[in-house]
Amino acid sequence: MFQSILGLVAIGLILLLVAALGIVIVKEGTVAVVATFGRYTRVIRPGIGFRIPIVQTIQSRISIQHRSMELSFQAITEDKANVYFKAMLLFSVQNSDEETIKRVAFKFIDADALTVALVRTVEAVTRGFVATKQQAEILGLRGEITKEAKTHLDETLADWGYHLIDLQLNDMTFDAAITESMAKVVASQNLRAAAVNEGEALLIKRTKEAEADGAAIKIAAEAEALAAQRRGEGIRMFRAEVAAGLADAARTVNSAGGDESMVLFAMWTETVRDAAREGRGNVIFLDGSPEGLERTMRNLTALEMRDHKLSKPAEGAAE
Repeated sequence: MFQSILGLVAIGLILLLVAALGIVIVKEGTVAVVATFGRYTRVIRPGIGFRIPIVQTIQSRISIQHRSMELSFQAITEDKANVYFKAMLLFSVQNSDEETIKRVAFKFIDADALTVALVRTVEAVTRGFVATKQQAEILGLRGEITKEAKTHLDETLADWGYHLIDLQLNDMTFDAAITESMAKVVASQNLRAAAVNEGEALLIKRTKEAEADGAAIKIAAEAEALAAQRRGEGIRMFRAEVAAGLADAARTVNSAGGDESMVLFAMWTETVRDAAREGRGNVIFLDGSPEGLERTMRNLTALEMRDHKLSKPAEGAAE
Protein backbone atom coordinates (compact mmCIF):
# COMPACT_ATOMS: atom_id res chain seq x y z
CA MET A 1 0.00 0.00 0.00
CA PHE A 2 2.75 2.41 0.98
CA GLN A 3 4.63 1.63 -2.20
CA SER A 4 1.54 2.30 -4.28
CA ILE A 5 1.14 5.70 -2.64
CA LEU A 6 4.80 6.52 -3.28
CA GLY A 7 4.34 5.51 -6.89
CA LEU A 8 1.34 7.79 -7.29
CA VAL A 9 3.21 10.66 -5.65
CA ALA A 10 6.17 10.12 -7.95
CA ILE A 11 3.92 10.07 -10.99
CA GLY A 12 2.21 13.25 -9.77
CA LEU A 13 5.54 15.02 -9.28
CA ILE A 14 6.65 13.95 -12.73
CA LEU A 15 3.42 15.28 -14.25
CA LEU A 16 3.80 18.55 -12.36
CA LEU A 17 7.40 18.86 -13.56
CA VAL A 18 6.37 18.14 -17.11
CA ALA A 19 3.55 20.67 -16.85
CA ALA A 20 5.93 23.24 -15.40
CA LEU A 21 8.45 22.63 -18.14
CA GLY A 22 5.69 22.96 -20.73
CA ILE A 23 4.51 26.39 -19.60
CA VAL A 24 5.59 29.21 -21.94
CA ILE A 25 5.23 32.90 -20.96
CA VAL A 26 5.24 35.31 -23.89
CA LYS A 27 5.73 39.02 -23.23
CA GLU A 28 3.56 41.72 -24.77
CA GLY A 29 4.88 42.88 -28.16
CA THR A 30 6.41 39.49 -29.01
CA VAL A 31 5.30 36.10 -30.24
CA ALA A 32 6.89 32.66 -29.72
CA VAL A 33 7.39 30.21 -32.57
CA VAL A 34 6.94 26.55 -31.51
CA ALA A 35 8.65 23.76 -33.45
CA THR A 36 8.10 19.99 -33.02
CA PHE A 37 11.35 18.14 -33.52
CA GLY A 38 12.63 21.21 -35.42
CA ARG A 39 9.55 21.54 -37.65
CA TYR A 40 7.28 24.58 -37.42
CA THR A 41 4.12 23.84 -35.48
CA ARG A 42 2.38 26.98 -34.28
CA VAL A 43 2.65 30.50 -32.82
CA ILE A 44 2.08 31.35 -29.17
CA ARG A 45 0.64 34.84 -28.62
CA PRO A 46 1.43 37.13 -25.64
CA GLY A 47 0.40 35.58 -22.33
CA ILE A 48 0.69 31.97 -21.03
CA GLY A 49 1.05 29.10 -23.51
CA PHE A 50 1.97 25.45 -23.39
CA ARG A 51 4.28 23.12 -25.25
CA ILE A 52 5.20 19.50 -24.91
CA PRO A 53 8.55 19.31 -23.13
CA ILE A 54 11.41 17.65 -25.02
CA VAL A 55 9.19 17.10 -28.06
CA GLN A 56 8.40 20.77 -28.74
CA THR A 57 10.84 23.67 -28.44
CA ILE A 58 10.64 27.45 -28.74
CA GLN A 59 12.28 28.05 -32.11
CA SER A 60 12.47 31.82 -31.63
CA ARG A 61 10.82 34.79 -30.04
CA ILE A 62 9.98 37.54 -32.52
CA SER A 63 9.31 41.15 -31.59
CA ILE A 64 6.45 42.77 -33.48
CA GLN A 65 7.38 46.23 -32.17
CA HIS A 66 9.26 48.88 -34.10
CA ARG A 67 13.00 48.31 -34.31
CA SER A 68 15.72 50.84 -35.10
CA MET A 69 19.22 50.35 -36.41
CA GLU A 70 22.19 52.69 -36.90
CA LEU A 71 24.11 52.17 -40.14
CA SER A 72 27.54 53.46 -41.20
CA PHE A 73 28.94 52.81 -44.65
CA GLN A 74 30.97 54.34 -47.47
CA ALA A 75 30.34 55.02 -51.15
CA ILE A 76 32.43 56.37 -54.05
CA THR A 77 31.22 58.99 -56.52
CA GLU A 78 31.71 58.95 -60.26
CA ASP A 79 34.73 61.25 -59.92
CA LYS A 80 36.30 58.95 -57.28
CA ALA A 81 35.45 60.93 -54.14
CA ASN A 82 34.78 59.01 -50.93
CA VAL A 83 31.45 59.75 -49.23
CA TYR A 84 30.78 58.52 -45.69
CA PHE A 85 27.16 57.96 -44.66
CA LYS A 86 25.45 57.56 -41.31
CA ALA A 87 21.84 56.41 -41.50
CA MET A 88 19.03 55.42 -39.17
CA LEU A 89 16.74 52.57 -40.21
CA LEU A 90 13.32 52.05 -38.60
CA PHE A 91 11.37 48.88 -39.46
CA SER A 92 9.03 46.29 -38.00
CA VAL A 93 7.35 42.97 -38.76
CA GLN A 94 4.60 43.49 -41.34
CA ASN A 95 1.90 42.00 -39.12
CA SER A 96 1.31 39.23 -36.58
CA ASP A 97 -0.30 36.80 -39.02
CA GLU A 98 0.94 33.24 -38.75
CA GLU A 99 2.35 33.11 -42.28
CA THR A 100 4.25 36.36 -41.76
CA ILE A 101 5.68 35.19 -38.42
CA LYS A 102 6.68 31.89 -39.97
CA ARG A 103 8.54 33.67 -42.80
CA VAL A 104 10.32 35.97 -40.36
CA ALA A 105 11.29 33.10 -38.03
CA PHE A 106 12.90 30.89 -40.64
CA LYS A 107 14.30 33.47 -43.15
CA PHE A 108 17.52 34.11 -41.21
CA ILE A 109 19.55 32.06 -38.80
CA ASP A 110 19.55 34.77 -36.15
CA ALA A 111 19.17 38.54 -35.62
CA ASP A 112 22.80 39.21 -36.53
CA ALA A 113 22.26 37.69 -39.97
CA LEU A 114 19.26 40.02 -40.47
CA THR A 115 21.35 43.04 -39.44
CA VAL A 116 24.10 42.17 -41.89
CA ALA A 117 21.58 41.71 -44.70
CA LEU A 118 19.95 45.08 -43.99
CA VAL A 119 23.27 46.91 -43.92
CA ARG A 120 24.46 45.30 -47.14
CA THR A 121 21.19 46.09 -48.89
CA VAL A 122 21.27 49.77 -47.95
CA GLU A 123 24.95 50.01 -48.88
CA ALA A 124 24.39 48.38 -52.28
CA VAL A 125 21.51 50.68 -53.21
CA THR A 126 23.28 53.82 -52.02
CA ARG A 127 26.58 52.95 -53.67
CA GLY A 128 24.86 52.20 -56.96
CA PHE A 129 23.16 55.60 -56.91
CA VAL A 130 26.21 57.60 -55.75
CA ALA A 131 28.46 55.95 -58.34
CA THR A 132 26.52 57.74 -61.11
CA LYS A 133 26.86 61.22 -59.58
CA GLN A 134 29.63 63.80 -59.27
CA GLN A 135 31.01 64.76 -55.87
CA ALA A 136 29.66 68.32 -56.23
CA GLU A 137 26.12 66.98 -56.72
CA ILE A 138 25.91 64.68 -53.72
CA LEU A 139 25.15 67.23 -50.99
CA GLY A 140 22.11 68.43 -52.91
CA LEU A 141 20.80 64.91 -53.56
CA ARG A 142 20.17 63.76 -49.99
CA GLY A 143 16.44 63.45 -50.66
CA GLU A 144 16.93 61.51 -53.92
CA ILE A 145 19.40 59.11 -52.29
CA THR A 146 16.98 58.42 -49.43
CA LYS A 147 14.07 57.90 -51.84
CA GLU A 148 16.10 55.48 -53.98
CA ALA A 149 17.21 53.47 -50.93
CA LYS A 150 13.68 53.36 -49.49
CA THR A 151 12.19 52.04 -52.72
CA HIS A 152 14.57 49.09 -53.02
CA LEU A 153 14.77 48.37 -49.30
CA ASP A 154 11.00 48.29 -48.84
CA GLU A 155 10.67 45.65 -51.58
CA THR A 156 13.44 43.54 -50.03
CA LEU A 157 12.06 43.77 -46.49
CA ALA A 158 8.58 42.83 -47.69
CA ASP A 159 10.02 39.57 -49.04
CA TRP A 160 11.53 38.91 -45.61
CA GLY A 161 8.28 39.62 -43.78
CA TYR A 162 9.25 43.12 -42.58
CA HIS A 163 7.98 46.62 -43.34
CA LEU A 164 10.18 49.71 -43.76
CA ILE A 165 8.89 52.59 -41.63
CA ASP A 166 11.59 55.18 -42.24
CA LEU A 167 15.13 55.62 -43.50
CA GLN A 168 17.07 58.79 -42.73
CA LEU A 169 20.51 59.83 -43.91
CA ASN A 170 21.66 61.71 -40.86
CA ASP A 171 25.14 62.59 -42.05
CA MET A 172 27.17 62.75 -45.25
CA THR A 173 30.86 63.62 -45.06
CA PHE A 174 33.85 63.61 -47.38
CA ASP A 175 37.59 63.22 -46.97
CA ALA A 176 39.27 66.14 -45.19
CA ALA A 177 40.91 67.45 -48.38
CA ILE A 178 37.61 67.47 -50.26
CA THR A 179 35.78 69.08 -47.35
CA GLU A 180 38.40 71.83 -47.18
CA SER A 181 38.22 72.50 -50.91
CA MET A 182 34.42 72.61 -50.77
CA ALA A 183 34.61 75.09 -47.91
CA LYS A 184 36.91 77.29 -49.99
CA VAL A 185 34.54 77.14 -52.95
CA VAL A 186 31.59 78.08 -50.76
CA ALA A 187 33.58 80.91 -49.16
CA SER A 188 34.59 82.29 -52.56
CA GLN A 189 31.01 82.11 -53.78
CA ASN A 190 29.84 83.93 -50.68
CA LEU A 191 32.47 86.63 -51.17
CA ARG A 192 31.44 87.00 -54.79
CA ALA A 193 27.77 87.26 -53.86
CA ALA A 194 28.63 89.80 -51.15
CA ALA A 195 30.65 91.87 -53.66
CA VAL A 196 27.80 91.80 -56.16
CA ASN A 197 25.29 92.84 -53.50
CA GLU A 198 27.59 95.61 -52.28
CA GLY A 199 28.09 96.86 -55.84
CA GLU A 200 24.36 96.86 -56.51
CA ALA A 201 23.71 98.68 -53.25
CA LEU A 202 26.36 101.28 -54.09
CA LEU A 203 24.91 101.72 -57.58
CA ILE A 204 21.42 102.20 -56.18
CA LYS A 205 22.74 104.67 -53.59
CA ARG A 206 24.61 106.73 -56.17
CA THR A 207 21.67 106.63 -58.57
CA LYS A 208 19.35 107.91 -55.86
CA GLU A 209 21.85 110.58 -54.85
CA ALA A 210 22.20 111.68 -58.48
CA GLU A 211 18.43 111.78 -58.85
CA ALA A 212 18.15 113.80 -55.65
CA ASP A 213 20.90 116.20 -56.77
CA GLY A 214 19.25 116.57 -60.16
CA ALA A 215 15.88 117.25 -58.56
CA ALA A 216 17.48 119.77 -56.17
CA ILE A 217 19.27 121.52 -59.06
CA LYS A 218 16.05 121.59 -61.07
CA ILE A 219 14.10 123.02 -58.14
CA ALA A 220 16.84 125.57 -57.43
CA ALA A 221 16.98 126.56 -61.11
CA GLU A 222 13.20 126.93 -61.28
CA ALA A 223 13.24 128.96 -58.07
CA GLU A 224 16.06 131.16 -59.37
CA ALA A 225 14.26 131.65 -62.67
CA LEU A 226 11.06 132.59 -60.87
CA ALA A 227 12.97 134.92 -58.54
CA ALA A 228 14.72 136.57 -61.49
CA GLN A 229 11.36 136.95 -63.20
CA ARG A 230 9.90 138.50 -60.09
CA ARG A 231 12.92 140.79 -59.69
CA GLY A 232 12.62 141.85 -63.33
CA GLU A 233 8.93 142.52 -62.92
CA GLY A 234 9.65 144.49 -59.76
CA ILE A 235 12.35 146.55 -61.45
CA ARG A 236 10.12 147.17 -64.46
CA MET A 237 7.23 148.23 -62.24
CA PHE A 238 9.57 150.42 -60.16
CA ARG A 239 10.92 152.11 -63.26
CA ALA A 240 7.45 152.53 -64.69
CA GLU A 241 6.26 154.13 -61.47
CA VAL A 242 9.32 156.39 -61.32
CA ALA A 243 8.82 157.41 -64.93
CA ALA A 244 5.12 157.96 -64.38
CA GLY A 245 5.81 160.00 -61.28
CA LEU A 246 8.36 162.18 -63.06
CA ALA A 247 6.08 162.66 -66.04
CA ASP A 248 3.18 163.53 -63.76
CA ALA A 249 5.38 165.98 -61.85
CA ALA A 250 6.53 167.56 -65.10
CA ARG A 251 2.95 167.96 -66.30
CA THR A 252 1.96 169.50 -62.99
CA VAL A 253 4.84 172.01 -63.25
CA ASN A 254 3.93 172.80 -66.87
CA SER A 255 0.28 173.31 -66.02
CA ALA A 256 1.34 175.69 -63.30
CA GLY A 257 3.36 177.68 -65.82
CA GLY A 258 6.71 176.57 -64.46
CA ASP A 259 9.71 174.98 -66.15
CA GLU A 260 9.73 171.18 -66.06
CA SER A 261 13.51 171.29 -65.72
CA MET A 262 12.93 172.34 -62.14
CA VAL A 263 11.69 168.81 -61.40
CA LEU A 264 14.91 167.29 -62.66
CA PHE A 265 16.95 169.86 -60.84
CA ALA A 266 15.14 169.08 -57.61
CA MET A 267 15.76 165.34 -58.13
CA TRP A 268 19.38 166.02 -58.93
CA THR A 269 19.90 168.05 -55.76
CA GLU A 270 18.09 165.41 -53.66
CA THR A 271 20.33 162.69 -55.14
CA VAL A 272 23.46 164.70 -54.32
CA ARG A 273 22.17 165.27 -50.79
CA ASP A 274 21.35 161.58 -50.18
CA ALA A 275 24.68 160.46 -51.63
CA ALA A 276 26.51 162.86 -49.32
CA ARG A 277 24.49 161.75 -46.30
CA GLU A 278 24.47 157.96 -46.86
CA GLY A 279 27.58 157.45 -48.93
CA ARG A 280 30.54 155.39 -47.71
CA GLY A 281 33.29 156.54 -50.02
CA ASN A 282 31.39 155.80 -53.25
CA VAL A 283 31.85 158.14 -56.18
CA ILE A 284 28.79 159.06 -58.24
CA PHE A 285 29.04 161.15 -61.40
CA LEU A 286 25.91 163.20 -62.12
CA ASP A 287 25.45 165.34 -65.20
CA GLY A 288 24.00 168.57 -63.82
CA SER A 289 24.23 170.57 -67.02
CA PRO A 290 21.01 171.91 -68.62
CA GLU A 291 21.56 169.65 -71.62
CA GLY A 292 21.99 166.60 -69.40
CA LEU A 293 18.87 167.37 -67.42
CA GLU A 294 16.90 167.91 -70.61
CA ARG A 295 18.16 164.62 -72.07
CA THR A 296 17.20 162.78 -68.85
CA MET A 297 13.73 164.31 -68.97
CA ARG A 298 13.22 163.19 -72.56
CA ASN A 299 14.31 159.66 -71.70
CA LEU A 300 11.92 159.46 -68.74
CA THR A 301 9.05 160.82 -70.83
CA ALA A 302 9.75 158.27 -73.59
CA LEU A 303 9.90 155.46 -71.01
CA GLU A 304 6.57 156.50 -69.52
CA MET A 305 4.95 156.61 -72.98
CA ARG A 306 6.28 153.13 -73.83
CA ASP A 307 4.97 151.63 -70.59
CA HIS A 308 1.62 153.32 -71.24
CA LYS A 309 1.42 151.71 -74.71
CA LEU A 310 2.41 148.30 -73.34
CA SER A 311 -0.28 148.45 -70.68
CA LYS A 312 -3.09 149.23 -73.16
CA PRO A 313 -3.31 145.73 -74.76
CA ALA A 314 -3.39 144.14 -71.32
CA GLU A 315 -6.24 146.44 -70.26
CA GLY A 316 -8.12 145.64 -73.49
CA ALA A 317 -7.64 141.92 -72.94
CA ALA A 318 -8.87 142.26 -69.38
CA GLU A 319 -12.04 143.99 -70.68
